[in-house]
Amino acid sequence: MKSVKIIVAAHKSVKVSEDPLYLPIFVGASGKEDIGFQRDDVGDNVSELNPYFCELTGLYWAVHHLDCDYIGLCHYRRYFKGAGKGSNKLDHVLTLEEADRLLNDYDVILPKKRHYYIESIYDHYRNTMYVEPLDICGEIIQEMYPEYYPEFEKLHQRRSAHMFNMLVMRKDILDGYCEWLFSILFELMKRVDVSQYDSFHARFPGRISERLLDVYINTNHIQYTEVPVIDTGNTNWFRKITGFIKSTIFKTKYDSSF
Repeated sequence: MKSVKIIVAAHKSVKVSEDPLYLPIFVGASGKEDIGFQRDDVGDNVSELNPYFCELTGLYWAVHHLDCDYIGLCHYRRYFKGAGKGSNKLDHVLTLEEADRLLNDYDVILPKKRHYYIESIYDHYRNTMYVEPLDICGEIIQEMYPEYYPEFEKLHQRRSAHMFNMLVMRKDILDGYCEWLFSILFELMKRVDVSQYDSFHARFPGRISERLLDVYINTNHIQYTEVPVIDTGNTNWFRKITGFIKSTIFKTKYDSSF
């Protein structure tokens, strides 16, 4: 069986799947007391950037410290869905055996694409967030990695994307992706004054990274398989739908997660 580990990004003590596929990671652990999970502030790390990078501080730690053939990322609320049965949502998450079978044919697992039927990926970001950091990110890509810029420009037309920064990748592919991604985000942090945003909107590097995954995948013609996402939490659909309508019609920015 392949060596596969999916980190479960969490900022608080929560129940996570006990399947051996998963390793819970305490993201943003720097300066905080233990919660019983692997901390992201040991060794080579960017834990202090968690208020901006979100779950990516866990991914940075994993790619620098885990000795596995394949490494992945999910969230304490969002997992890749498996074929399990049971009354608990955690009984339905992807298992090590299922991941092993999928990786016989593919080197990358991504979540099912999220579709934005009435607006492009770019327009959705512009309507819900402050778009200037995304535009600056485009400038950085054009300067540092011009071969990726045509795919970045397609954000203005595309209406679907692999979201949530969820992935499972063969280690060498993940190494290349993370080197590319973090070099862009580190430069973005130099060019954008985060103090102009409140704590919610200061997370722009983490959100922008969600839009960059397909830029990397498509430019490099990386083959992948898709797996549905299961949400083990409770979504406030009224707030989510209301917020979407306000952002689309009135261009009102989101002010919290749903």
